[in-house]
Amino acid sequence: MSKIPVTVNGAEKLRAELHNLKTVERPRAIAAIAEARSHGDLSENAEYDAAKERQGFVEGRIKEIESKLANAQIIDPKLLDADGRCVFGATLDLEDQETGLSVSYQIVGEDEADIKAGKISINSPIARALIGKFAGDIAEVQAPGGIREYEIIEVRYE
Repeated sequence: MSKIPVTVNGAEKLRAELHNLKTVERPRAIAAIAEARSHGDLSENAEYDAAKERQGFVEGRIKEIESKLANAQIIDPKLLDADGRCVFGATLDLEDQETGLSVSYQIVGEDEADIKAGKISINSPIARALIGKFAGDIAEVQAPGGIREYEIIEVRYE
């Protein structure tokens, strides 16, 4: 598996979720299975089935996060020296050329993406259009509603 780019904050959130799953959710699922077993016949026990399903979800998520962290290439945007170029981890101030509206986005890994928080995935069409460009450049983005143009006002590494 190839390396997956992740910001420092994204890696911390994954570690926190992993810790919660191992210390809170896993024991809770085990206790729920034990409780359901104590009710007798397992063949028609919906509580037991639900508890086993929850345990399967928790164990699957633990494996998924451990795999992501093992393959993570953790990037600290503050340490980047990209000479003003749009790169992974950079925060960009953009202006929509059609509407004149200004937006600010940080380019992050897939798991960290949250458009409401101003974080866009490195694999999104807008991020792919911005990568490699400099402040003052115009990026053409293929959006669902057609091509949109954004002028890069400023590139920050924070």
